[in-house]
Amino acid sequence: MLVNFNTLPEESRVWIYQANRSFTEQEIEEIQSKLGVFLENWTAHGSDLQAGYLVKYKRFIIIGVNQNSHNASGCSIDASVHFIQQLEKDYNVDLMDKMNVSYKQGGYIAYKPLVDFKKMAKDKAISKNTIVFNNLVTNIAEFKENWEVPASESWHSRFVK
Repeated sequence: MLVNFNTLPEESRVWIYQANRSFTEQEIEEIQSKLGVFLENWTAHGSDLQAGYLVKYKRFIIIGVNQNSHNASGCSIDASVHFIQQLEKDYNVDLMDKMNVSYKQGGYIAYKPLVDFKKMAKDKAISKNTIVFNNLVTNIAEFKENWEVPASESWHSRFVK
């Protein structure tokens, strides 16, 4: 059952998928339509999942599920992964690689392989104050508080001194 992401409880589980490029406005419209259809029909063991989504900065797809009504099961999580993999094929984009880093560079969202991010940190091209996206957050409360943070407040801190 599709619900407005902003109405989901703070303890709702989230999954964040970052794209290796920005989506066009047309792609965002299409992706939002596909997300709506998928989430409207998403179930766990035959029960509707109360789920919502956000598309942020033309790069991030965030899916949230209210675990208070029904938990996402292994099969339902697999279905969401297959859905995301289909988006990757449809739009020739990488959404599943967790070894890449997105960060703010002025008003722009930059995307780098972790190896390049580490080198940039070593070369002082980024600092502990660089705003990074911590895609490892697991629920909406963490998403609101710890998703978009200075590198010093994220797992990225190990690379910046």
